[in-house]
Amino acid sequence: MAAAVDVRRRLWHNGVVMAGKKHTSLDRVLGRLDTLDAVNLANLVQRLARERGMFEQIFNTLQEGVLVINGAGLIEYANAAAQRLIGLSGKDDLAGQTLWRLVPGLRPSLDTALGEEEAAAPVMAREFELTYPEPRTVRLYMVPFDGESAGTRRFAVILADITRDKLTTERRIEDERTSSILLLAAGVAHELGNPLNSLTIHLQLMARKLKRLKSSAEAGSVAESVRVCEEEVGRLNDIITHFLEAIRPRPPDLAETDLAEVLAEVLGFQKREFAARGVVVEAETSADLPRVMADRNQLKQVFFNITKNALEAMQPGGRLKIRSRADDESVFLLFGDTGAGIRQEDIIRLFQPYHTTKSGGHGLGLMIVQRILREHGGQVGIESKEGVGTVVTLEFPRKDRRVHMLPSPTSAAAGPPGS
Repeated sequence: MAAAVDVRRRLWHNGVVMAGKKHTSLDRVLGRLDTLDAVNLANLVQRLARERGMFEQIFNTLQEGVLVINGAGLIEYANAAAQRLIGLSGKDDLAGQTLWRLVPGLRPSLDTALGEEEAAAPVMAREFELTYPEPRTVRLYMVPFDGESAGTRRFAVILADITRDKLTTERRIEDERTSSILLLAAGVAHELGNPLNSLTIHLQLMARKLKRLKSSAEAGSVAESVRVCEEEVGRLNDIITHFLEAIRPRPPDLAETDLAEVLAEVLGFQKREFAARGVVVEAETSADLPRVMADRNQLKQVFFNITKNALEAMQPGGRLKIRSRADDESVFLLFGDTGAGIRQEDIIRLFQPYHTTKSGGHGLGLMIVQRILREHGGQVGIESKEGVGTVVTLEFPRKDRRVHMLPSPTSAAAGPPGS
């Protein structure tokens, strides 16, 4: 009798019932434990051991963590994924430890379920942040076992790492917000073009009338003012045209591109401006820099925005250093200036629309750079220190490595052979 009770207790403790489906034939056998002889009891124990091993394998192949805890948070069972999610190595064992000590701050948010005295405690779902061994977001789903009294109630806890999903959602929201702002800005820029066109027409009419007037000092002065106004209106039209070309959400026209060649064109266009500001440009790009698939015009916009920002951040005598490098997956261009640098609290907001640290800036340049890099499959990074300068890193996928398989999560978790 004692052996039969011990078998039932071990069966429950090892979590075989957690599979959710009761084995009818096994239930019948368990109902006759008192009548089993030693041989049949040994066979039953072997069968239970095999089924326990099978369920252990099933649970340990899951990507979600599975825990069984009691009302005090004591862990009675944990699969391999739970250990990884909570941040313990394979040598550590969660069983026998208290969940609240491993995840501080979780207990208060679950008090409603844990302290429930009614027969049916509520199902709970929570999200929380873990910082060890790296920051990640975990979703917890907790449900009580059926048929247990309030004093001995236990809970099944499912843990899922939703860090990637959360980042994807945040990025999608950010992209949608950016697109809305860009469309609004494009609409405003388009509307500005109408009065500028009208000004252009009337200035042309004024210029023609002035030509028909007798030559005089006053007429010459007015004609000069009209000419200046025409040039300024033309400059505004060019700004609006380039702005609309930059922010219109259109997919890049990808073609095999030499980054160094495009960069040289942009620097050549800005040569006079850099010289007028007394800023020296040192561009050193590798002759064998791998080619990338890119939209040439959009790249020019990216390089122009980066170098323009660097120029405006520096005083006369400043220096802009441009370097390149490549690895097996990506090609990098690094732009380092000796400007005033950026405050740390401002760096995290640099890619937000209309956020600018410059007087007169529109706060769209870096957001446009980020959008273009993302559409090219790359990314932009910024490092800065006040009083020292700023380094902007542009990363592009190599033409011959645009598609590659990511390591399997299962194999990554398992580690190298022999570990």
